[in-house]
Amino acid sequence: MGTLAKILKEQWEWRKQILSLGLFDLRKISRGAVLGPFWIFAKPAVYIGVFWFALEVGLRSGDSSGSGAPYILWLMGGLVPWFYIQEILGAGVDVFHRYNYLVTKIKFPLPGIPTIFSISTFVVQLGLIIGLLVVYFICGQTLDWYLIQIPIALVLMFVFFNMFSLMTSSLSAISKDFLSLMKTLSTPLFWLSGIIFNIFTIHNATLQSILLLNPIAFIAAMYRCAVYDKMWIWDRPSACIGFVVVFALTLIATLVIYRRTHEEVSDVL
Repeated sequence: MGTLAKILKEQWEWRKQILSLGLFDLRKISRGAVLGPFWIFAKPAVYIGVFWFALEVGLRSGDSSGSGAPYILWLMGGLVPWFYIQEILGAGVDVFHRYNYLVTKIKFPLPGIPTIFSISTFVVQLGLIIGLLVVYFICGQTLDWYLIQIPIALVLMFVFFNMFSLMTSSLSAISKDFLSLMKTLSTPLFWLSGIIFNIFTIHNATLQSILLLNPIAFIAAMYRCAVYDKMWIWDRPSACIGFVVVFALTLIATLVIYRRTHEEVSDVL
């Protein structure tokens, strides 16, 4: 608990610097481009369009939900959070090398560095949420209480994957092999996380329970409950239990790994 208290204290004391650097990191992405922010959202929009065409038009796998929501909302419910998670699984698992100068020259608190990257990526996610809601209302869906699950999912996603980034970055700074492992796992995680298939339609209960231990599947399920299924995520207790278990284990692992490696990171870098 002492390690957790120290991490939270450092995050709070350096909150202004963390927020400022996170927003500055976001501005660097569009610097020098005439259209600026357009390019930040162009890639996700193209990906969504291509997947929608391939799955609904090409493979004819799309259908409407019982609430009348079209397939595009189900697809976006999985892909929109994936764009945030993908960044964490990519550059986010090695942020200490990405922000090397903060570690070796400024002596910035290590727990705040993953948050810098998470903030810049999170702002993009908020823009994608706006796009999701625009499509949601264009499809004729109405404002209801189920949509409150989106901000809840955003908070859970930010906290969990920021914690995950701190854990993996600590290991990546010590071992390049771990970094290579995480890069290798990124693509399999996409295909096995229920982003483009419905885990809840799998009839094998054991396999379904194993897949629901994946926090990515839980976040996607929350988005889809809000905009497509029109139900509460806690009506699917297997998904909630799996997320709580993995969250607790990841928190413990993060605290243990950070406590054992934080003094070595600056020396290694």
